[in-house]
Amino acid sequence: MATLMQKQNILVQKFGGTSLSTPEAREHVLRHIRRELARQVKLVVVVSAMGRSGDPYATDTLLESTVLNGSIPSARERDLLMGCGEIISAVTLSGMLSSEGIPAVALTGAQAGFITDDNFGNARILAVRPERVLRELEAGKVVIVTGFQGQSELGDMTTLGRGGSDTSATALGAALHADMVDIYTDVNGILTADPRIVEDAKPLTYVSYTEICNMAHQGAKVIHPRAVEIAMQAQVPVRVRSTFAEGEGTLVTQPEQFVDSPGGVVDRFVTGITYVNNVTQITVGQQEGIDQLQLKVFQAMAENKISVDFINVTPYGAVYTVFDNEAQRAEAVLEEMNLRPSILSGCAKVSVVGGGINGVPGIMARIVAALSEQNISILQSADSNTTIWVLVKKEDMVQAVRALHNQFQLHV
Repeated sequence: MATLMQKQNILVQKFGGTSLSTPEAREHVLRHIRRELARQVKLVVVVSAMGRSGDPYATDTLLESTVLNGSIPSARERDLLMGCGEIISAVTLSGMLSSEGIPAVALTGAQAGFITDDNFGNARILAVRPERVLRELEAGKVVIVTGFQGQSELGDMTTLGRGGSDTSATALGAALHADMVDIYTDVNGILTADPRIVEDAKPLTYVSYTEICNMAHQGAKVIHPRAVEIAMQAQVPVRVRSTFAEGEGTLVTQPEQFVDSPGGVVDRFVTGITYVNNVTQITVGQQEGIDQLQLKVFQAMAENKISVDFINVTPYGAVYTVFDNEAQRAEAVLEEMNLRPSILSGCAKVSVVGGGINGVPGIMARIVAALSEQNISILQSADSNTTIWVLVKKEDMVQAVRALHNQFQLHV
């Protein structure tokens, strides 16, 4: 396993679809590559498909083309199709570098050594065998690797599911014992809240692996939690940076690596406020004649592949949430069991995340106070070592996020 002490002079950069979508955006990518090469590092660049849905080579656009043609390919064939966007990005970027006299080579996920299971569309990485990548680096080339994809042990192309390119980048960084993985996106690092609803959200200089995992799981979309978990296991630091600016962005690493000022460390209770909307609260009360109600409820959800969250179990029943688009099906399953669930749709889960929450008195009191001042009802709450969750009505979500951001002075 790599550690922070094992320096290999290797940097992994990952560029998302918006960073590659236009010639102007790709010029910014080239600028970041040139800057790092001037530092004499060995450079691996992981790329996503260009653009987003509607753009010619975006993954969603490729999938939509099969539907328009009246065909529904199998999961295996869909993965073959979905891998095309990243290949186009890799070849395009490699060609741009070569035209500037910078030696470069494009590799597919399979050629870069990604071995996965055969769960097409959401494959898990079993191993990364980066020998070919290392040979190309030793030959002085920039190695461009297609993100989001690998190869099953039978040789089929597979894709890694949501956040797959982030996962490719950190997995490759771990396998190469890289000094750093830079995740480039369209925002300048990780912010204390979604800047679309909190105007004074502040960029974070440092975030721990655990904090950003929780923020990502609870709605922050800057980096995928699977990618962070891999980096944490391998002790590879990650920076989240803007493609379109020169700032250092946010460093994701262990808390002991934080250096906020000479001789100092970051000392904060709360790091950020996140949210997940479009959820439905389901309450199932204990009913006469039904034994082991809680067990039966959650077994039924699992058997019907309905994802549950925000779970409170008591001797009197169970309360939990599902996404709005699963609520009707969940209700039908419960009614088939002769249960009478109470359904509250149009909710949102707001999360207060911070590595300093655990063991600190008064955090929940401040949350309740901030929401009460705005006349926002808390429908449900739960907590862990690093996160406190509250469920509110969807129409209260924006005000709840703003109130909590202000309560913990995250704008300062």
